[in-house]
Amino acid sequence: MVIILVGGQWGDEGKGKVIDYLAAKADMVIRSQGGNNAGHTVVTDDGEFKFQLIPSGILYPHCTCIIGNGVVVDPTVLLKEIAQLKERNINPTNLIVSERAHMVMRYHPLFDQLEEEVRGDDRLGTTWRGIGPAYADKIRRIGFRIGDLQKKAFMRKKLAFVVDQVKNPILEKLYGKDAYDWSSMLDEYMRYAKELDPFIKDTFPIIQDALDRNAKILLEGAQATMLDLDFGTYPYVTSSNPSAGGALTGSGIAPTKIDLTVGVFKAYTSRVGYGPFPS
Repeated sequence: MVIILVGGQWGDEGKGKVIDYLAAKADMVIRSQGGNNAGHTVVTDDGEFKFQLIPSGILYPHCTCIIGNGVVVDPTVLLKEIAQLKERNINPTNLIVSERAHMVMRYHPLFDQLEEEVRGDDRLGTTWRGIGPAYADKIRRIGFRIGDLQKKAFMRKKLAFVVDQVKNPILEKLYGKDAYDWSSMLDEYMRYAKELDPFIKDTFPIIQDALDRNAKILLEGAQATMLDLDFGTYPYVTSSNPSAGGALTGSGIAPTKIDLTVGVFKAYTSRVGYGPFPS
């Protein structure tokens, strides 16, 4: 059985509580979109856990937890979450990160901030965490996938091009900021590669095998449908598709495999940040 869970408003509907309830019965939980611009809080007998990237099912050892191809991953945030779990005696051996998931690079939060600042009163209210610029680079085909960390020669060549030929000219000539040194960045990301290597896999065959076994799969939605890039209150939206459709493309599961879509709502509506809001 495959269940999609999405927020039905502008976020903060209490998805974490519902996800925790469903994850306890699931064989696999997949996070399919967004980045560390969204989070879920889960309270168990062991205390309160806050997740921005790792699926909430990580608290259940029987549950395989996948960060899907549609997510943008800041390696520093992911490593911090892994470390926090280990500090509480939870070894996330059931965590898998799709090799196709794109990375939030060191320069993305800076571009996020600079682009917001020049908007002035027309700013969108982004989180300055680099999510939008990371998705933009994915579309422009100059992004870096998590799987690229396992290919040092490729990383060296592409970093040299993207940083020196694309990012630095904009930083220096448009914003008057210091240039990045791609070689030091390469060293930094190779350190991340060593720590993340055990978690990086091709998730497509893993998910297909689970489907073939009729496993109980939960697609964990982040944010909410009214923040959807296409169907939300554009331009005051997020940079991905936190809808049922986005859960499919962000995981690699076909629409014919879905048994149930659950929308989470709260009794009164609220939204964080800028944009139209019916009250």
